[in-house]
Amino acid sequence: MSYLKFDKSLMINLEQSLPKEILRTNKSGAYHCTTIVGCNTRKQHGLLVIPIPEMDDKAHVLLSSLDETVIQHGAPFNLGLHQYGDGVFAPNGHKYIRQFDCESVPTVTYRVGGVILTKEKVFISHENRILIKYTLLEAHSDSTLQFRPFLAFRNANDLCMENGAINTAVEPVRNGISTCLYQGYPNLFMQFSKQPEWVNDGHWYKGVEYYKDKDRGIPYKEDLWVPGYFQLPIKKGESIIFSASTEEADPDHFVETYEKELTTRTCRTSFYNCLKNSAKQFYLKNKYGMYIMAGYPWYNVRARDELMALPGCTLAIDHKEDYEAIMESFLRGLSSFLDTGKKDKTIGEIDLPDIPLWTVWALQQYRRSTSTKECREKYGEVVRWIIDKIRNGKVPNLYFNPNGLVSSNGSDSPVTWMSASLNGRPIIPRTGYILEFNALWYNALRFAISLYDGDAAMQDYIDDINALAETVKESFLSTFLNDYGYLYDYVNGTYTDLEVRPNMAIAIGLEYSPLDRRQRKKVLDLVTRELLTPKGLRSLSPKSYAYHPIYVGDPIQREYTVHQGPARPWLFGFYADAYFKVFGLSGVGFIERMLIGYEDEMTEGCIGSLSEMYDANPPFTGRGAVSTAKNVGEILRTLKNVKEFNKLQTLETEESK
Repeated sequence: MSYLKFDKSLMINLEQSLPKEILRTNKSGAYHCTTIVGCNTRKQHGLLVIPIPEMDDKAHVLLSSLDETVIQHGAPFNLGLHQYGDGVFAPNGHKYIRQFDCESVPTVTYRVGGVILTKEKVFISHENRILIKYTLLEAHSDSTLQFRPFLAFRNANDLCMENGAINTAVEPVRNGISTCLYQGYPNLFMQFSKQPEWVNDGHWYKGVEYYKDKDRGIPYKEDLWVPGYFQLPIKKGESIIFSASTEEADPDHFVETYEKELTTRTCRTSFYNCLKNSAKQFYLKNKYGMYIMAGYPWYNVRARDELMALPGCTLAIDHKEDYEAIMESFLRGLSSFLDTGKKDKTIGEIDLPDIPLWTVWALQQYRRSTSTKECREKYGEVVRWIIDKIRNGKVPNLYFNPNGLVSSNGSDSPVTWMSASLNGRPIIPRTGYILEFNALWYNALRFAISLYDGDAAMQDYIDDINALAETVKESFLSTFLNDYGYLYDYVNGTYTDLEVRPNMAIAIGLEYSPLDRRQRKKVLDLVTRELLTPKGLRSLSPKSYAYHPIYVGDPIQREYTVHQGPARPWLFGFYADAYFKVFGLSGVGFIERMLIGYEDEMTEGCIGSLSEMYDANPPFTGRGAVSTAKNVGEILRTLKNVKEFNKLQTLETEESK
């Protein structure tokens, strides 16, 4: 039985099926995303959504959807599904669905009278091309398929209205057509593996609605252009492949291309395999290098997210070479910025002050997967370079203070991952001495010492950094550790922020923490009581007057709420690290039980992946971006750590016999 399989009873119940989304990417920035019943519920949904670097850094929806119609004895049965005004759905093709299976590729099985038809979708790696394979499994009479393409040709964050600027011209190509609705866009080639009949019948389909956008308090209604329809016969046992691409393809190779792409797929037969598949979908390869996208469907590459996601999305799934390639691209961008002030063309937010600190953390995870020697030889100079940049004041907005701590000005614009703002001003003005910045700084110093421990030629350097680390530790404890036994979130002059936030989990979860085991346990106990949920750590304690657990409402309401309660799965990675530090092998069972909450999400939201955040109160509904790299990466890294602890436990048991 498939790990990700939904039957007829769920599929025809739109209250259950519409919230479930499916995402596929080409690992070069393009994607396909919709619901499991094929009804788009967000403006970012689409069958072929691609980046167009010549226009901007956003994704663009070319082909919104493709409506299939089965014709038997002259009677049409439309398999499409769209939402229109007043909650009206048409043409209700979901009622013919019998099964959805996503073990290998997304596969929908339809039954229309005596006809059984399957639809399988594959996105071709590093090409702006999606293939859809239709197979007629059963038919008692002649059957014909019709296909109506719904075209958008717009920015994925915009909407299209009926207009006179549209180019309605359609050009014939082999086994299909090409069209381009607006100047500046590439041509869209729609072709089949066998020759279809094309019928020009252009119409605007008006008032298509996206209820997810409506719920978010943003524009949610658009008009889509349908230039006509394809029609072709299909026999029992026959398969037909449809291709949508920005380049003309050879239909003779569609089957070969489809089969070849299948061999690269990781079957989603387990929790781990689902996350592994999801992790690889964040990969981005372009002419500048290799990267990790922050999430889909609306994020690009963001420096902090990439660093947080990198170890889990590569090393935890045994993709060491990918880690090295992505880190190479990242370090090239970081070096360019710190040395010349020039920002990277692909990596956003590389100018934030904590990026060098997170870089060292990501390099530290490389050592955990390799060895101290290998890490030192490959990245030792980078670690020393970053520490020198910080000490010499060469990182913009990261100030090295006489007490050894680092500070940053976050009062005018956000500088931490809690980046919610209105009119450019941070809602949570974390400024001055920021908790995780200084925990990461201490960790970086201790990591550098450990890399060169025992190297006589580096003894002077080790002694210097060790003295600094001791100063940082003393200053950290006197600045952040309060009389209540937990850590201030930030300290600015005489102001100490008393809010209980998850950044203290980062501070106690790092390999090298300024806190001793007893202090770590006290903080860990508080985090467990007030912040831990089955979907990650709350961004604020429920005891706070500012607590807002549910991320809903219009854009302003959501911006105020985003860091005032909703839980983040990526923070659980640091919580698990801290738990292992405090409890060792005896903590494995608890962490394994907590991981069940994330496995439950494999059949919710974006199936096989993890949403950006979750409501902080039951039922912990997923919100924000449907698939997020740092969440997937940190849960994968935790799974790997659990596996290693279990191996160690097994060895200890065998040795004791």
